[in-house]
Amino acid sequence: MKRRSLPAGLFGALIALAGLAQTFGGLPAMVEKAKADDSGKAGRAPAMPMARDPAIAVAEEYEAAQRKGTREALELFIARHGDDPLAEQARAELKRLSR
Repeated sequence: MKRRSLPAGLFGALIALAGLAQTFGGLPAMVEKAKADDSGKAGRAPAMPMARDPAIAVAEEYEAAQRKGTREALELFIARHGDDPLAEQARAELKRLSR
């Protein structure tokens, strides 16, 4: 019985070494597979969505501050967008809230 287990063990060791030699000798199997899928054409870059218009984003933030209707929300908007024309409206609204 021991005589049969020795060749089976050697066979397993040879298979394992063959796998290691392939991994160390070249690229890993997944890279080889990925390269096989390439047709030689340049791949397209993934499409990126267009950037949002900053003015629209500021307007939406102002509307959210108005909906909250708190001093804190308006002060935060003014702190973030103090140079924007909507900041003047927020300041006027703060004055109305103070009365």
